Amino acid sequence: MRKVENQNKEFKQAWNDNCLKTICAFANTGGGKLYIGIDDEGKPVGVKDAAKYLDDIPNKTKDILGITPEVKLKKKNGREILEVTVAAFSAPISYHGRFYTRSGSSSIEIKGPELVEMLMQKSGRSWDGFIEERATLKDIDPAAIKKFRELAVAKIPQIVKEKSVEAILQKLNLLDKGKLRRAAILLFGKNPKQFYITAYIKIGKFVSATDLISTDDIEGNLFDQVDKAIEILRIKYLLSNITYEGIYRKDNMEYPEEALREAIINAVIHRNYMGAHTQLRIDPESLNLWNEGGLPPGIGVADLKKRHLSRPRNELLADVFFKAGMIEAWGRGTIKIVDECKKAGLPEPEFREQFGGLSVHFRKADKAQVGAQSGAQSQARSVLRGERTGRRPELQPESLDIRVMRLLIQAPLSKAELSASLGHKVISGHLNKVIRELLQNKTIEYTIPDKPQSRMQKYRLTEKGRRLVAGIRRDK
Repeated sequence: MRKVENQNKEFKQAWNDNCLKTICAFANTGGGKLYIGIDDEGKPVGVKDAAKYLDDIPNKTKDILGITPEVKLKKKNGREILEVTVAAFSAPISYHGRFYTRSGSSSIEIKGPELVEMLMQKSGRSWDGFIEERATLKDIDPAAIKKFRELAVAKIPQIVKEKSVEAILQKLNLLDKGKLRRAAILLFGKNPKQFYITAYIKIGKFVSATDLISTDDIEGNLFDQVDKAIEILRIKYLLSNITYEGIYRKDNMEYPEEALREAIINAVIHRNYMGAHTQLRIDPESLNLWNEGGLPPGIGVADLKKRHLSRPRNELLADVFFKAGMIEAWGRGTIKIVDECKKAGLPEPEFREQFGGLSVHFRKADKAQVGAQSGAQSQARSVLRGERTGRRPELQPESLDIRVMRLLIQAPLSKAELSASLGHKVISGHLNKVIRELLQNKTIEYTIPDKPQSRMQKYRLTEKGRRLVAGIRRDK
């Protein structure tokens, strides 16, 4: 059976200085074995005076690369060959001032942003953890900090008592000796693009491979980018189809909102901010979200559809989004994207490594499937109208979130007042959960936003909530 080269194995017929590039690449990537005296087909051809290399190779690599591999003399088919075993090194290794890594079975030189990223990884720090020397606390938006405090109440209850912007940034590890880290600008900056020119999302709608009919740039801090991107997709770029839960209408975007939100959050957290901007392309039958930066070592595209380790490219961004309750900690985001598409009756999205980055590709259901779903929905609506039975349909009980919003139409109410109006003896965990979700969805808001835990706190409908309740009323 033919032996082949791969990420951790390479063959050389004879020792020469190019072998040092291979050893350098192995050391920077994950270690590997270099075999001297084997041709490209994996056949042993032998090495003359092989024994002398047992000392020569370690000495030369130590002088030039600063590392010492293990060298062994072996025999294959009666021929002497050398096995050079190279360990992975946490420090970056260079060959005459140049850095090499493995890509498949090749040793390639890396430079530019890729080199910067590798050096950061070797230093044990992610890009977002470095100091932004150009920034001061004046570049932080207090409104963004306030919004985070409201989102983070569930994960960090004590944050509601903290009024100082500087103290909050310090607790989030976004300050280093009084100086802002890059993550602070991306998460809470007034204008992150001023510091990082590609820190935005570009949305484009195409009617063919090359015909662009509409485009928008989504700027602002990362929390705003996520919200703005979803909002503009809903109102401008994606059609909504109507389904019914009981007798109530539900507007659904062409692709499930939760899947899109999760994909966009993943994009802003895991992207390489030294590269191109995030790109969201909408075609007639698909939607593609592309992000600069490939997958971390040890995680392949196939792993994204099953349980896998969480290895964020930007540790601080991921940590703050987690504390805001917007992501899970254990690498389930991509699984959630797949599950939401399945629930919506769409094909599983495809994850692809392409053009130096990662993309998630959403597709619409095929025509036959759409027709079957439309027919089932039409039949359900007919039954609900009594068209098939001639009888008044039996009304389905309203969900708790709708009942809460209906109560808040009259006047702001506290949790205790809501619970009593619902006929509950105590404030249930279910009610607490529904209130948190309505706050997060911005359909209700605090009457005392600066003191979420105030004993005088009540809740009221937002304009978005009023529109939602009005739509429910029209559809009854």
